[in-house]
Amino acid sequence: MKAVVFQGIDDIRLDDVRDPVIQQNSDAIIRLTASAICGTDLHFVRGTFTGMEPGTILGHEGVGMVEEVGSAVRNLSPGDRVVVTSTVACGYCSYCRAGYFSQCDVANPNGREAGTSFFGGPKDTGPVQGLQAERARIPFASVNLVKLPSEVSDDQAILISDIFPTGYFGADLANLHEGCVISVFGCGPVGQFVIASSRLMGAGRILAIDNVPSRLDSAKAQGAEVINFDEEDPVKIIKDLTGGIGTDRAIDAVGIDAVRPSGNGNRAGSSQTAERWQNNRYPGARSAPSQVFEWAVESLAKAGTLSIIGVYPPAMQQFPIGKAMNRNLTIRMGNCNHRKYIPKLVDLVRAGFLDPADILSQVEPLTSAVEAYDAFDQHQAGWLKVELLPKPDGSSSRSGQTPRPRRHRAKRRGADTESAGQSGDIQGISSVAEADSESVEELLEEGQTFEAEAVSGVQNAPDPDQAEVRTSEVLEDDVPPEDRTID
Repeated sequence: MKAVVFQGIDDIRLDDVRDPVIQQNSDAIIRLTASAICGTDLHFVRGTFTGMEPGTILGHEGVGMVEEVGSAVRNLSPGDRVVVTSTVACGYCSYCRAGYFSQCDVANPNGREAGTSFFGGPKDTGPVQGLQAERARIPFASVNLVKLPSEVSDDQAILISDIFPTGYFGADLANLHEGCVISVFGCGPVGQFVIASSRLMGAGRILAIDNVPSRLDSAKAQGAEVINFDEEDPVKIIKDLTGGIGTDRAIDAVGIDAVRPSGNGNRAGSSQTAERWQNNRYPGARSAPSQVFEWAVESLAKAGTLSIIGVYPPAMQQFPIGKAMNRNLTIRMGNCNHRKYIPKLVDLVRAGFLDPADILSQVEPLTSAVEAYDAFDQHQAGWLKVELLPKPDGSSSRSGQTPRPRRHRAKRRGADTESAGQSGDIQGISSVAEADSESVEELLEEGQTFEAEAVSGVQNAPDPDQAEVRTSEVLEDDVPPEDRTID
């Protein structure tokens, strides 16, 4: 079969590899109908994360059809259409039972202290062969595969595999409350879903910080107040926009990929600051790996909360702990517990409350994956999120889903033209927040069964007879209060 294979730093190839086989009775084999390129994949290719073994298949986002199941897999059958959870969990250890699926004691073969196990990562994460391939072996398949209803397309499901739950996790970690003012650092794919999720959770104002105009446009289309840190000092602007108080919550959706501002009056662009960043470089990192930490801590209100979901390697040690302590800040961080959120998000999308596929900017065949990696890494215009198709003509079997037109650049449902003209940039994630916010509050906060027909203005809402959403646990918090603060 064909697969995107890591051979060394800055060396990935589309290779012919052996088809996967069942290794444990809890495994399943799926045929991929969609995969995607994530910013995390770039960390491995650049060498920011060490320990990648040559021959590892990349990719941790996937949608597909079940072809074979082990004898211990009792909830799936060949022919089932499924989305893959990006992190691997057993489903029965104490951490999985508490909702900490990313801290599973069993899934990582390197031991319970080894940390999160996920597809297509370094040796310390398993390794488990990734999903940028025609087929894949899924360990603990009864937990790490979630069935998809026909109303949820592959385009939508591929975003539910990782970046939508990660963005939702970031907003959940921040412990948002209605009316709160939040800042989102980074308007890439995950940042866009942080914004969408924060709106669903009732955030009053969202300030979005980035320096890529097309990404800021997408954030603005979702109703965020945008700040270009190449043109303005983000800390000063955040203070100015909040009466000198700062934001209640800040969410880091960038990680070690933070870049140094170009200057233009921004105090953070001084030569002295640039020299300090140069002395704190990490292999494969961009120009200012700790920049978001500094801005977030300085711009938060006293006793505010910082949520960190941007990726940092284990060797990263720089953090302004003194400033954070003196401002009584709460810090929450971690890898997303995908299995906790994915079933809920599938139901939200099925009912038409949000269309994650609006964020897709490129759909490319698997055979063009190497070129797509280059364009995505360079932040080329229009390359916000890239879906990869093992069979570009769709013949890899898209049966079992409601027909949805394929496109090269993302369009809103029902749109006849590209959503951002010639640039191909998306115009934000369409959601029910644009229609009936009271209905969303009922859905997310009261946890009541909700019919799609009760929401006025939802585009292409499914048949009400098929749109019942099970939401009794949408915002259930399994984390005891005493565990919420990292001292």
